[in-house]
Amino acid sequence: MERKKIFYWIIPMILFIGFLGNAVYATGEHETFNRIQSSALKGQFHLEDEVKIYVPSTYYVDQPIDNTPYVNRSLEKFSEMFGGATAIDGTGAWLSDNDQLIKEKVTIVYSFAEDLDKKKINQVVAYAKDLKEEMKQSSVSIEVNGKMYFIE
Repeated sequence: MERKKIFYWIIPMILFIGFLGNAVYATGEHETFNRIQSSALKGQFHLEDEVKIYVPSTYYVDQPIDNTPYVNRSLEKFSEMFGGATAIDGTGAWLSDNDQLIKEKVTIVYSFAEDLDKKKINQVVAYAKDLKEEMKQSSVSIEVNGKMYFIE
């Protein structure tokens, strides 16, 4: 009997906390939206979708190369698909099978897109597969709207 009483008290409390948390979260998003809408950005053209490809700087995972031709081709490909592209240099790292830190220079080529549809995503994936094969990689990473995909 005591368990039922506790259960009847706990469920409404959990629902209330969930509702309150959602309201606070939604208010934060709404405030951000209102700040943008009331700023000098109101009415300005913008692009919401973002697509990135991580261009390796190695062949066969560990043989360093100059990736400039691959970066230039990626910039050209993304510019054709999305109207423009940007490249930034970075360093990627991961743990090998024997827990050794592997670091590699990488160039991230990215574009913002107005109409990111299935056809364009498929083109990006096909390009990543071609790059993977040509550079003898186990995978090439792409990122779409903040989600990382490993194209194998």
